[in-house]
Amino acid sequence: MATANFRCDLSAVATPLPHFWEHTVGSERAVIALRADWQDQLRRCRQELGFRHVRFHGLLCDDMGTLVTYAKRSIYSFFNTDRIWDYLLSLGMRPFVELSYMPEVLASGNSTVFHYKGNITPPKSYEDWATLIRKLVAHWVDQYGSEEVRLWFFEVWNEPNLKEFWTGSQADYFKLYRHTVEAIKSVDAQLRVGGPATAKNGWITEFVDFCEKNGLPADFVSTHHYPTDALGTEEQDTETQLAQSRRSLLRDWARETQRQARGRPVYYTEWNSSSNPRDPRHDEPYAAAFAAKTVMEMNGLLECYSFWTFSDIFEENYFPSVPFHGGFGLLNLHGIPKPTYRAFELLHRLGDECLPVEGTHPTVDTWVVRSPTGVTVLLTNHALPRHPIETTHVHIQLGGAPRPLAASAERIDEEHANAKRLWQEMGAPE
Repeated sequence: MATANFRCDLSAVATPLPHFWEHTVGSERAVIALRADWQDQLRRCRQELGFRHVRFHGLLCDDMGTLVTYAKRSIYSFFNTDRIWDYLLSLGMRPFVELSYMPEVLASGNSTVFHYKGNITPPKSYEDWATLIRKLVAHWVDQYGSEEVRLWFFEVWNEPNLKEFWTGSQADYFKLYRHTVEAIKSVDAQLRVGGPATAKNGWITEFVDFCEKNGLPADFVSTHHYPTDALGTEEQDTETQLAQSRRSLLRDWARETQRQARGRPVYYTEWNSSSNPRDPRHDEPYAAAFAAKTVMEMNGLLECYSFWTFSDIFEENYFPSVPFHGGFGLLNLHGIPKPTYRAFELLHRLGDECLPVEGTHPTVDTWVVRSPTGVTVLLTNHALPRHPIETTHVHIQLGGAPRPLAASAERIDEEHANAKRLWQEMGAPE
């Protein structure tokens, strides 16, 4: 068995560890937030994992009734959005408002995404789009008060740099952003608006250039990334991938995004161990080690790191029925915690002072985090699939510890906190 050696002085000067990963969590489209089981799962995540905002697609889709036509008249209805916000506020949470997709009455074309057919075309009239946004935001300010809505975040669209989510050009998206931010700021200049909400860390420099050149506010910069963004296929196994396994590719990307944002807060509003909505590893201990390691390596770079998603109640392509099907969620369809959920439980209980640790190992990483009531040693053993990894004995010397010293251990691996394994032992029933 391999051995890894580390050392930490518990009396050393610490660096801050704000719980930026708890700022926001992702979810399926807006109308799903009206389901009772979705609401029950979110309540549990709020209580046990500490998430403070939730983000989802489709707030403006016709199934929400936000803007539809009836008898040749445009009908604005904010009832469903209000019911969702009411529920979030009752939990002590708030929305991270993604403004998408295009209401059919405003759409310039018929292109759609997902089985629920979210329209992904630019508006026929950007002025009519701005009118919708202004009416919607003004209603929320009237309903909840400006002091409350100033604590929300408004993000313009979702992944406009992918043809699957936006049929227009980059210039068309920037035009959409201009009309949106001007409409929102006309209601209250202190409301927070940002973008470009891109996939794969895209368009950051161009977006910031556009805003600076045109005197437009960008209160934050948002984007998404997944480790699979770097691969031609998920089965690719090359020397390049091997090199990537030796360092944190996501951290490198986040550091570059931070540089390109030019001092603006950076909000990653989607990430996970894979962008595949049916990846069996999402349900396995592998994903827990990946999530804990990735979160800790992002400290100091981001204001928000929003995991995609908190629940497998998720139907972009179809609604699954198998309890463990590789969905994005921390909880499965029935609300059973996956290993990643347990990892976020461990992260939530961490303190907010990270102590320096001496020692390195190819696959084992160690963090020592201090709180007013004690110290947590967080250990991960992680490598990309198909790369060398083995069970490792860890020896960590803790200097400056008070006496007497009591300790307990919690473990996530094949034998612990692994609900999928128990389900498989049952014969994997539907």
